Amino acid sequence: MASREFLKILQSARMGDVSAQQNLASAYLTGAFKTPIQPANALIWLEKSFLSIQNQALSQSNANEVSIGSIDKLNPGVLQILEQISAVPLEFVLNSPAFAFGWESFWKLSQLNIPQSDAAKWQLAQLLLDPEKKELQAVLEAWLSKNEASKEISSLQQIARQFLVDLVDADSIFTNAAKDLLFQLQPRDEALSSLWSAWVSEKNEGALIRAAELGLTAARIALGLRLAQLDDADTVERSNSSPNKSNASLKKAAYWLELAAKDGDRDAWFALGEIYRRPQFSGYNATESDHCFDRAADLGHAKAQYRRGANLWRKREKTEEKVRGLQASYWVWQAHQQGVPEATELLEKILENVPNPKKNDWYQLATYAEKALNRHAEHQLDDEWVLLCHRILIANQFNLSKAELLLCDVSQLQHEHCVVVDIRHELPKILPRLIQIETTQQRRSLLAAGKTFVGSELDLEGNLRQRRYRFDRVTEWLKATFSEDQVAV
Repeated sequence: MASREFLKILQSARMGDVSAQQNLASAYLTGAFKTPIQPANALIWLEKSFLSIQNQALSQSNANEVSIGSIDKLNPGVLQILEQISAVPLEFVLNSPAFAFGWESFWKLSQLNIPQSDAAKWQLAQLLLDPEKKELQAVLEAWLSKNEASKEISSLQQIARQFLVDLVDADSIFTNAAKDLLFQLQPRDEALSSLWSAWVSEKNEGALIRAAELGLTAARIALGLRLAQLDDADTVERSNSSPNKSNASLKKAAYWLELAAKDGDRDAWFALGEIYRRPQFSGYNATESDHCFDRAADLGHAKAQYRRGANLWRKREKTEEKVRGLQASYWVWQAHQQGVPEATELLEKILENVPNPKKNDWYQLATYAEKALNRHAEHQLDDEWVLLCHRILIANQFNLSKAELLLCDVSQLQHEHCVVVDIRHELPKILPRLIQIETTQQRRSLLAAGKTFVGSELDLEGNLRQRRYRFDRVTEWLKATFSEDQVAV
C-alpha cells in the first residue's frame, strides 16, 4: 500500500508540479516511500517534468534555453532532469512510451562535461555492444528503423566503441567494466596467446618480454615482479634483506609495473608501492609509495587494505575525523573480509564485538518490544512508542547504554561494516563507540529501524526529559503486557 507521502507527491505531480514530478521519478528509481521500483514510470514522469519546464519557457519566449538539443545553453532545470535520467536503466525501458525521450537524453548526456556523462556512455555502450544483449539489440534495431531511419545501429555501435575507449582513459568507476567489454569485443590474438603460453609452460623469458611489449597486462606484471624479485614470498624476503639489488633492475621493474597499473591492476599498484619504499631505488619516495598502496587498496588488494587501515589507525590522533578510527576500521574490515590474519587481530582492537544479544541487558525488554511491533495493529501503538521499541531492539543488538539508547541518531548509526554510536551532541564527555555489525539480525534491526525513522516527523521524540518519561511508560507497559506471568494469566 502506497504511503501518505507518496500519495501527496503523486497528487502534486498530476497537477503539474515540476519538483513533485522529479521527486516521483526518484521514488520510482530508488524505492523511496515503499514505492515499487519501476524505471519505465520514472522515465515517463521525467519526460512530463521536462515538458512542463519547456512549456514554462515557451510562455516566457525563452524556448531556446530549454531545448534538449542545445548543449551550450542548458536550462538548470533541464540539466537536473538529465542528471536524474542517467540513473535510469536504459535496457529496462525499451518498451516505455517515453523511451524516445530517454534515448535522446542519454545521447545528449554523453556529450556533456558532467560526472553523469560517464554513466550515460556506459549504458549506451552496454546496450549497443554487449554480446550478451543480442535480443535487446535486435529490439533496438527495429525501433531505430521505425523512428530514426537515418541512423543505423552499426554507426551507433562505432560511436559506442569510442565511448568505451573514453571510459578506459577517464579512470572512472566504469573503467574496469569498460576494459572487460572491450576485451570481449576484440578478436583473440593468437600470437600473443602463444607467447604467454610459452612463458607459463616453459618459463621462456624472451616470450615474456615480447608479450609485455605487445601490451599484455599479465605479462607486464610478471616481468615487473621478476625484475624486482617480488614474484614470490621467498624472493620478497631476499630482496628486502639485500641492499645490493641493482637500481637499474628496479627502474625497469617500475617501468613495466606502471604500465600494468595504468590498466587498473591492483597487484601492479601494490608492487609499485613496495619498490618506491626500497632504499636502494633512486626514485625512493615514501609519499608516492603510500599513494600506490592506496590505489591498490581502492582496487581491492587485501594486504594494501590492511596496510592503509593500520596506517590510519596509527595516525588517528593527528587526523581530522569526526569519529576517530572510523576510516581505519573500514579498511581493516575490508582486509579482514579477505582473510588477512593481522587485520582480524587489529579489528578486534578497533571495533567492539557484541554478536550475542541474549547476553545483553536489554534482551528481555527487546523480546517484549519485538512482540509489540509484530502485533502493532492489535495494540495501536503511537508513533513515538513504535520508535522507542525500535530503539530498544537496536540497544539489545549492540548492547547500548540507556543514554545511548535514548539519544543516538538511528538514521546515522549504520555504516557498511559497523555502527557509530555518537551522543556528544547531548553528552559531550561520552566518547563515540564503534561496534562491528556481525549478524544478519543486527542488519535487519538497523534496516527496519532506519525505514521507520526516515518516515517519521522531525522532533517527534522530543527532548531528553520527554524521552526518559516515555521510556519509563513504555517499559512498564511492555512488561505488564508481554511478561510470561501476564501471558500465563
